[in-house]
Amino acid sequence: MAPRLALADAQEVLEAALAKAEDIGQPMNVAVVDDGGHLLAFARQDGAILASVDIAIRKARTAALLKMTTAQLGEAAAPGAPLYGIEVTNGGLVIFGGGIPLVRGREVVGAIGVSAGSVEQDTEVAEAGAAALPKRARR
Repeated sequence: MAPRLALADAQEVLEAALAKAEDIGQPMNVAVVDDGGHLLAFARQDGAILASVDIAIRKARTAALLKMTTAQLGEAAAPGAPLYGIEVTNGGLVIFGGGIPLVRGREVVGAIGVSAGSVEQDTEVAEAGAAALPKRARR
């Protein structure tokens, strides 16, 4: 059985991402999902734009379902690339940076999605959250 992402793990990822957003001075929406793309933890910092709530959740869901970053998917979904048009499938996928799979061992156990800053800021905050994933599954 694949290791599951516990709520406590998702909260650690969320808190690390929120701390990074505070460090860079950009209010963010941060979503953490399980390996099936189902929401486990979410926060919208004061001042984060409302339109980005849905984008953060979709970034996390996209990264979990496709087991790749949303930036990698963007490259594969560019005009002429093999996955061109994929963003209109699965209820809408996101094909720009800010979604990162959460990997424990070699298994994708979930993903983080961040939105409300520039793509670079979103990615930086998502990377900080992903780096905080505990290496061992909780029992």
